[in-house]
Order: sequence, then structure tokens, then C-alpha cells
Amino acid sequence: MIPSRILLVEDSEIQGTITRKTLEKTGYEVIWAKDGISALKAVVTASPDVVLLDLNLPDMSGTEICQWMKHNNNVKGIPIIMLTEKSSLDEKISGIEAGADDYLPKPYNAAELNARIYASLRTKALQDELRHKNKQLSELLAKVEALSVTDPLTGLYNRRQIDSTLDTEFKRMARHEFSVTCLLLDIDHFKSVNDNCGHDAGDSVLREIAQILRSSIREVDTAGRWGGEEFVVILPHTDKPQGMIVAERILGKVSSYVFADIPKRNITVSIGLAVSSSLIDTTDKIIHAADMALYAAKREGRNRVRTDL
Repeated sequence: MIPSRILLVEDSEIQGTITRKTLEKTGYEVIWAKDGISALKAVVTASPDVVLLDLNLPDMSGTEICQWMKHNNNVKGIPIIMLTEKSSLDEKISGIEAGADDYLPKPYNAAELNARIYASLRTKALQDELRHKNKQLSELLAKVEALSVTDPLTGLYNRRQIDSTLDTEFKRMARHEFSVTCLLLDIDHFKSVNDNCGHDAGDSVLREIAQILRSSIREVDTAGRWGGEEFVVILPHTDKPQGMIVAERILGKVSSYVFADIPKRNITVSIGLAVSSSLIDTTDKIIHAADMALYAAKREGRNRVRTDL
């Protein structure tokens, strides 16, 4: 096992030598700092498991070092055992108030020193385990939350999240008076892809189109899978001419793309575009308008963009 690392902050050559030998004999790795500046550097670079901190140092007080450590998120979890003069009650109180986890009055014997260090290491191990479990729980909750709002096949937002995003954008639009553009996309003749090439190939096409959408929009935009072979793109702060640029870009990328599982087959999409207005002032209305425009694109031959009236 890797030995625990102890940072000994002690300016006394005699006391420091005795303490280091005692700790090394017990099996600890010891780093010895003889002043406050060296101690601060060692805390950051050496990542000790416990700090034995003398209260009286030549350049700064142990209290200052203790306060600095407890206000630094990267090192505040390291236990600090304050080394104080046996008769100084004020020193003990100031050390504890500064954030020290324990104190040890001088002179101390080896047995008591090891007992205090062992107790601090045990507490630190429990705290580290708790932090690790909390981190695992947070990561698990984040994954569960991500799964609740994403489509498992494409990784895009699912329909529920798209509805929520649209609702948010329409509320923002009402406050700040900007346009929201909605694109509704449908893969042309997708049924024949599944029928002739298999559902695995169809799933691959859906994933690759999802990636095309991601690469075609801004960070403030949102892409999602609406259902089946339909996708939605939400473009805030975007009017009809700007929305047409994005739609034509997607159209061109899809039609020229070589799909991995069906490299010899040309895949296209039809796109319906709708923009918020005094008449299209709800999420239901903009989706309906984009859907009507999509049907028009299908009727007129597919592989094209059509807009709402």
C-alpha cells in the first residue's frame, strides 16, 4: 500500500527532526516545511493526507495557513492537526476557530502523535468515501436526467424536451420581441430504406442525420427527434430569410452525404419552415404551420424547403 503522506510544518530543527524520524519509523512519508511559504507550496504540490501545523512560524502564523487551506476548495478537505504550546489555551482556541481539525500540545509523545494522525486519516477516509459516493450519485442523477430528455437512438432531445424548449423560447420571445423559427424535417422514402436495407441501416441513417443537424446549427439552437423519421430544429432570434439559410444548408448536407451503411443510396429530406408572428403566437401553432409547410414540400416533389404562408 502507498504510505500516507504527512506534511510537517515545523521551524524548530530539533523538534522537526524528532517528529520526522518518529513518523517515518511508523511508516509515513514525511514532507518537512520549515516556514509558512514552503508549507503553502507543499500543500498544493504534494497533496498531503494530513498536515501537522506548528502555530508559530518565522514568516506567518499557523492560523493564517489554516484559514487559507480551509477557504481553498482544492485542499480544504485535508485534516490539520495544530501543534500548540501546552500552556497556551488561547492558541488552541485560535487554531480550532481557524479551522484546525485537532490540536496536539507540545511536548507530545510518539503514541499520542500516531493516535491523532490515525484518527485524522480515518476521518479523512470516511469523508473521501462520502464525497466519492456523492459524486457517483450526482453523475447517476445527471445520466438519468439526460435520459429523460434525450432520444436514445440519436442522442438528440426527445419530443417532450422539444416541447419544453419551444415553450421557453416563446416566453422569452414575448418578453424580448424576437422571432423564433421552427424547422420540421422528414426523411424522404424512409420506409423503403428499412424495407430494402434493414432496420439497422435505417437506425444508422437516423443517427447520421442527427449528427448533420448538430453540425449545421448554432449553440443557441436546438435539434430534436420529433418521432419516427421526423426531426425538429428550433432557431431563436431567427427570421424567415435566416431560417431559410439554415434549412438549405441542412438540405444540401443531407443530399450530398454518403451514409455509412448505404453508400450507394441517395438520402434526402423535406423541410417545413415556420416563423413566429402575430398569427403564429403559440407552440402548437408554429408546429402546425411547420407541419403544413412540410406536407407542401412532400407534395411538390420532396428534397426541398417550404415555408408557412
